Amino acid sequence: MQLGRLGAWYAPDKLNGPAQIAALVKTVESLGYDTLWYPEARGYESFSVAGFMLSQTSKLKLGSSIASIYARDAFTARRGMISLNDLYGGRFILGLGVSHVPMVEGLRGHTYEKPVPAMRRYLEGIVKGDAKAAEFPVCIAALRPLMLKLAAQMAHGALPYNTIPRHTAEAAKILGPGKWLAVEQKVTIETDPLRARALGREELSRYMVLDNYRNAWLGMGFTEADLANGGSDAFIDQMVLWGSADQVKAKLKAHFDAGATHVAIQPVHPVGDTAARDAILKALADT
Repeated sequence: MQLGRLGAWYAPDKLNGPAQIAALVKTVESLGYDTLWYPEARGYESFSVAGFMLSQTSKLKLGSSIASIYARDAFTARRGMISLNDLYGGRFILGLGVSHVPMVEGLRGHTYEKPVPAMRRYLEGIVKGDAKAAEFPVCIAALRPLMLKLAAQMAHGALPYNTIPRHTAEAAKILGPGKWLAVEQKVTIETDPLRARALGREELSRYMVLDNYRNAWLGMGFTEADLANGGSDAFIDQMVLWGSADQVKAKLKAHFDAGATHVAIQPVHPVGDTAARDAILKALADT
């Protein structure tokens, strides 16, 4: 499977039922995006919603970003990936992640294990006994060096989330040539700094309390002061790119210059404003 240059990232859980989900994927496909990435959190089950979205499109790839390794065993994930690709023309990418302690222990009732060994065992289960395993379109959520090394060793590549071009450059070096480096980046077409940063802080608030992200941000050079009180202006400005469409495109280019093979644009907009979402995607579709 080939992965194109530009994708979109959006959570079906933000939408009100199948009609809105269908409208989203048809819009993303019509705008020429290569892949739509979507998370698995508290709402739609990852493989079920992927099947629905694939049924509403004909060319668009769908990528789980991410399907939790605690949500299903490795054999089931493998069969789900193979089934979706057999049924929908080879358009599904299995993105896997270790999720977060509150989601794994608090929501699912499992024990959260050390991330890298847990992911390694899961990937071993994905490929076990299958002669076509090298062809599986599997990538993993990776921010820290050890997980990025695992992505290089056992997957098609990595799916960094909530990151910056400096990290993209470091990830590209660790992954090496021939691997997917599909970077998510939040954006909003808003030229007023106060409104843009307010949107950014609201969107990032759910991540600011998660240790995995906080530790990764500190490793990228941000400080505890940057992460306090909703995030400093400098932190927000890097995590949620804002400005005119041309300004945002120039900022997105920094990820490609740093070695990203694919950038997934996540539109940030007022809650429920799907028109604003679609306007952002349209404005940036030729990035």
